Amino acid sequence: MELIVSTVKESGYHIQYLQSLETLYAQLTSRGDRAADITSSKGDVEKDLLRILSCQAESALIQGNNHDAVVYMQRCRDMLQRLPKDTSYLSIMCYNFGIDTYNLKKFEESTFWLSQSYEIGKMNVKYAPGSEVQAKVLRLLASVYLEWDCHRFQEKALNAVSLANKEFTSASGLYLKIRILVRCGASDDHIGAGLNEMLESKVSLEVCLSTVKLLMSEDREVLAFDYLKRVCQHFESSPDLGTALVLHIELLLQKGRELLAKQKIDDIITGHYTGKQLTPQALTRLHIMLWDKASKHFEAKNYSEALQWYNYSLSFFKAGQTEPNSAKLQRNRASCFLMLKQLEKAKEAIKEAERCDPGSIFTQFSVYKIAVQENNVEKAVEAVNVMGRLSKSPSTSEDGLLVSENAASNLLSLAAQIALENEQQETAMKALGSLCENSKDESQVLTALRCLVRLVLSTIEKSKEEMRNVDMEVLLPYLKMALQKVSHQSRLTAEKRTEEANWFRKIAWNSALQCESCPDRMRDFFVLSYQLSQLCPPDRTLLMGQKTCLLMAAAASLELCRKSPHSGQTEDLTQALEHIQICWEVWKTLKASGSFPKDPTDTLLLLYEFEARAKLSDPKVETVLESVLELEHVEAKVLETIAALAMEPPAHYPLLCKKALRVALSLHRKQPQADLARCRKCVHSLIKLSLPSGVSEVEARVLEEVWDYYEEALSVIAAAPDDFPEMETLWLLTRAWNTGVLLYSLAQYPEAERWCGLAMSFIRHLGSLQESYETKMSGLYTEILDRLDRAKKNLIMEE
Repeated sequence: MELIVSTVKESGYHIQYLQSLETLYAQLTSRGDRAADITSSKGDVEKDLLRILSCQAESALIQGNNHDAVVYMQRCRDMLQRLPKDTSYLSIMCYNFGIDTYNLKKFEESTFWLSQSYEIGKMNVKYAPGSEVQAKVLRLLASVYLEWDCHRFQEKALNAVSLANKEFTSASGLYLKIRILVRCGASDDHIGAGLNEMLESKVSLEVCLSTVKLLMSEDREVLAFDYLKRVCQHFESSPDLGTALVLHIELLLQKGRELLAKQKIDDIITGHYTGKQLTPQALTRLHIMLWDKASKHFEAKNYSEALQWYNYSLSFFKAGQTEPNSAKLQRNRASCFLMLKQLEKAKEAIKEAERCDPGSIFTQFSVYKIAVQENNVEKAVEAVNVMGRLSKSPSTSEDGLLVSENAASNLLSLAAQIALENEQQETAMKALGSLCENSKDESQVLTALRCLVRLVLSTIEKSKEEMRNVDMEVLLPYLKMALQKVSHQSRLTAEKRTEEANWFRKIAWNSALQCESCPDRMRDFFVLSYQLSQLCPPDRTLLMGQKTCLLMAAAASLELCRKSPHSGQTEDLTQALEHIQICWEVWKTLKASGSFPKDPTDTLLLLYEFEARAKLSDPKVETVLESVLELEHVEAKVLETIAALAMEPPAHYPLLCKKALRVALSLHRKQPQADLARCRKCVHSLIKLSLPSGVSEVEARVLEEVWDYYEEALSVIAAAPDDFPEMETLWLLTRAWNTGVLLYSLAQYPEAERWCGLAMSFIRHLGSLQESYETKMSGLYTEILDRLDRAKKNLIMEE
């Protein structure tokens, strides 16, 4: 039949089934014969009917139809006289209904069902749920009245809880009674009676202390302290008495009664050393209170008072006891001593902390603070180094938890701040440097790097000229680290990343400009500025900055090459070429965005590239010269520079040099008013490069080429005879004469005569030296001519 009832309930045919069952029940009741069989069948039907009706009540309640549920349950109650064994079943069902409606905040319905549960339980004590369950029902009923409207239903709530305590006395019932009395604003006498009842009922210490807290929360301070005093007396022999004593101190402190709280603490300390120790839990709670009180006084700058509260805590530690909490306590005491300017006592406290917990970063931080106070830079730096090492590996804190990397980094940051406040810049920089090396928080590292950069720059401003390069050496690694952090920064927003990169970019740029006497540092700073600019959104201004950085970096690399020994030049030249190639790309992008009619970038890049490739003996150097010659407005000065670079060791390209000089000379000649001094220098260089220096170099083609240069020299002299340097004329004369003598030695007599004659033509252009050289040269020239005649005759006779 149980299965049938369940199935019917679930199938939705319960109404038809119920009607059929009631019809059957009526038929069985109307028959008069076969009484025993009828009674048996009737009992079975009644049981099924009660189950169906109770299920109907439950279903109605679930659907929110409380009225129907009440009707169904009333019919069930009416059947209990014939089915007494179902008393407990119905009572508990009503109790559950009360809980369900209470949870839905339907207080009126909840009180009805809970009352029904209690009353049904009283109908048959033998089959009732039991006094303990009845008390539970009544306590919930009282709680519902209390939550519904404590003032309106005060009497009902009190009656319900009183009945509950009569049914079955329990700590929860006694506590609930006090709660109702307090909430309803009962007099102290009424509440006091309830408290007496609680103590007489021998409830646990925990419940008594919860009652004290309840009284305090409801502003029944006098009652609470009086009751707590009685509780302490009542549980005087209990091993848990310390919990009550600690609560007493806590409540006194909450109410600002510090003097009385201190007296209680002194009593506990005395008891601690006379065999009345607190339980570990109570002692821990007391330590927390003492430290909290000390911390608040410290924050309020009442350092003496804070020290007193820490000393209370210290009183519970045995001499020589080693544990992390002891170390932390000593560090806190040291902080108080420091603020009170009692350095020796602070050092004693920290020494004890180091003994208790030598591997604590917090202890080293305290050592650092004392060193700063004493202005002991060496000790402070040593402590920072230890803190840095400790921050790299996780360590346990006083609470047994891992000290986070952020906490360690924050200590280093605070260390730097303390040093700066005490005007100890060197120590602050060491702390910031350690923070940068060990922190995983990139934002924190960037902030520290900014501080470091500012500190270094302030040092540079104050330093003497000879020390500036040394200070620049210090600045460089910080900027490199900034580049690394910004490049790999994933947590920063794009805007913040640009801001950081731009800030460090400008610093690198300005630093580069201060390194005129140190090309390697200049190059490094310009390269860094360029690399940081790559992390910023590109625009015309930024690209111009990139171009300048790369140009300057290339120029600095070439300057380094000129100053370094030959063996170390290759690396500098290769770097210069790399900067030049990147600069070409940037320059192409810039030119695509607009015109730059007077910008010399093309020329500069070609000059730098020519120098680098020439000194690297790169065959592409000829192509670079061709590119220079293809420039739209190439200047003669540029070509003269190219010519000089072509012959600057280790480069040696005389043909390229002459080619550049010839074009330069041509450009000078095309000017409306030629610069004769520049023309003279070009000719001089061309003659010097072209004149044969030995027998093996004497060729008709070469001599003809040099002859043309001499004619060019004569035309320059003719254009401004008074402005042509006498020593330059003498140099031309001497070189022409020596060439003639060389040709004479090679038996090339006509050519020898020609070149000696050329030399003689320069005599008239000598100034003060003309007379002496004319006399001397005329005699030599006559002698040379005579020898030439004899040589010619001998040659004819031999033929």
